[in-house]
Amino acid sequence: MEKKLVAGVIGLKMGRHHLKAVIDSGHEVGAICDIDAAQMKLIGDEHGIPEEKRYTDWKQLVDLPLDVVLIVTPDQLHREMSETFLAAGKHVMCEKPLAIVREDLDAIVAAAEKANTKFMVGQICRFTPSFVKAKEIVDTGTIGELYYVESEYAHDYAKILHAWRADPNRHGVVGGGCHAVDLLRWFAGDPLEVFAYGSHKLLPAAPYDDATIAVLKWPNGICGKVFVSTGCKRPYTMRTLFYGTKGTIICDNTSDHMELYTLSEDGIAVNPEPEIIPIDINNHNALKEFEVLADHILNDTPVKMSAREGAKTVATCMAIVESAKTGKPVVPNYEF
Repeated sequence: MEKKLVAGVIGLKMGRHHLKAVIDSGHEVGAICDIDAAQMKLIGDEHGIPEEKRYTDWKQLVDLPLDVVLIVTPDQLHREMSETFLAAGKHVMCEKPLAIVREDLDAIVAAAEKANTKFMVGQICRFTPSFVKAKEIVDTGTIGELYYVESEYAHDYAKILHAWRADPNRHGVVGGGCHAVDLLRWFAGDPLEVFAYGSHKLLPAAPYDDATIAVLKWPNGICGKVFVSTGCKRPYTMRTLFYGTKGTIICDNTSDHMELYTLSEDGIAVNPEPEIIPIDINNHNALKEFEVLADHILNDTPVKMSAREGAKTVATCMAIVESAKTGKPVVPNYEF
């Protein structure tokens, strides 16, 4: 294989997926870091990471001979870590959302575009098999021209509403709903305007609405909807639909198949039975994500999920939150 990258992984609760991706892709783990020593021991022992590569202070990684650092920490820490490692000449992958306040978004974009290294935001849905297949179908024109797109982020936070998730700035639309928003941006582009309503009936401890419905308007006559519920009483899902002039795709990230409806031979009526397309279930495809990042670094290819792209996703989410509060349409601010 090509040159092996030496990677550091910070934050092992979700970062365990990224750590495994580094190992499974044949690259080298230079350091792991977590403030929870017990968790670090568990994950470190599981993957055979020697003691001398385990750290409880992320700043100890700054001067290590690492090629790339994977930041898988609470969102509030993304700015300082990103700026620090970029300034130290490291390549960086930062988990979504890029940040949860505007000032941090501005700062990270500026730091990433000033640096001579690669920076990628971990919007994992762009690597989820069902959504990748849907993008392939849309891009080949199979369902014609998109006119309506819809996605939801339904994830019950009742047992995982930790302090960092209860931050007033980490509204459910920003923290988790950014998955659905980014997914639709990937297909339809930057929304021109959003309008939203919210309710708060399920998570009294959360200082924000726990259900939000947003209507979005895109260029080229595309409209759509995002639904976010962080208190829903149902299994986690991101059910997503793409409506085109010649067909429809119905998919999600937790099913082993997707449905494709297309027109019959007369080009008018829809085939009553959909094509059932088998799909691998992998709603956290960290392996593919790291392989793409490694290609960006080793072959100097452009980063599609750049800091600016990640910031635009959060900007759209922030516009949705603002609209739900004010009851007025909001134009997202994409000026970074």
